[in-house]
Amino acid sequence: MTTFTALTTLAGKDQAEALGEAMERLVPEPSGVGVFEIEDGSGLWEVGGYFIEEPDTAGLAVLATAFNAKPFTVSQLPEVDWVAKVRRELAPVEAGRFFVYGSHDADKVPADKVPLLIEASMAFGTGHHGTTLGCLQALDFLIESGVTARNVIDVGCGTAVLAMAAAHIWPHDVIASDIDPVAVEVAQVNAQANNLADRVTCLEAVGFDHPDIKAKAPFDLIFANILKSPLIHLLRDMKDHSQPGGYLILSGLLTDQTQEVISIYTENGYNLVRTDNIGDWSALIMRKNG
Repeated sequence: MTTFTALTTLAGKDQAEALGEAMERLVPEPSGVGVFEIEDGSGLWEVGGYFIEEPDTAGLAVLATAFNAKPFTVSQLPEVDWVAKVRRELAPVEAGRFFVYGSHDADKVPADKVPLLIEASMAFGTGHHGTTLGCLQALDFLIESGVTARNVIDVGCGTAVLAMAAAHIWPHDVIASDIDPVAVEVAQVNAQANNLADRVTCLEAVGFDHPDIKAKAPFDLIFANILKSPLIHLLRDMKDHSQPGGYLILSGLLTDQTQEVISIYTENGYNLVRTDNIGDWSALIMRKNG
């Protein structure tokens, strides 16, 4: 499948983030948008989009002008067997008691670890990214602290690695939801491969907007490994769907974004329990008052 990237640079974090959010409203919309500081002391930020259809170059030009950015460079990417590439290059990952691996590394699973089989796929969440690793470490911390979660949801589940980790530990059903139907299919495949198909319910949903999710609320543990803007946007729904004393594990955050999210959630009835920083990324544990 032919895919495309569109990249530009501009000065200023706020402008760059605003441009990234504006790109998400393009038609055809990008499958992903990234905003990164160029660490060369120039003060410039790179904004890029990944497209599975040829992007609207006229629309990109308008955005570049509106945000005082350089013209977008649009590139067509060659077809790559990403599954084979990932299998070659991604080693197993240990996160506390959890061991994330592909089937080609099945002989490497330690006897004293909780195994999480994740095959290479289009969906996000192999355990190698700092956000997923941070969430697994945060879950391990809660377990070590004696927390028992009886009603768990993984919002924006990707591969469902977090939902499956919780299902391995506690004997209760877990919901894994994602806005992306491909991710939901991948999550279902992974749940089946881990013998958890009867314990992990995979749903296509925007945030908490699904009757099965509403029926199971309130939750005592919510995973949300998404991005800063969706985490802020979902705050009200988080409050409505989490029970007093319940926990949130939040990630998809750059380290310099954490204080804003912590402040907003603290102002709305949550307390910070723990922050884990892995490289440029952070994972937060928040607990609802009550």
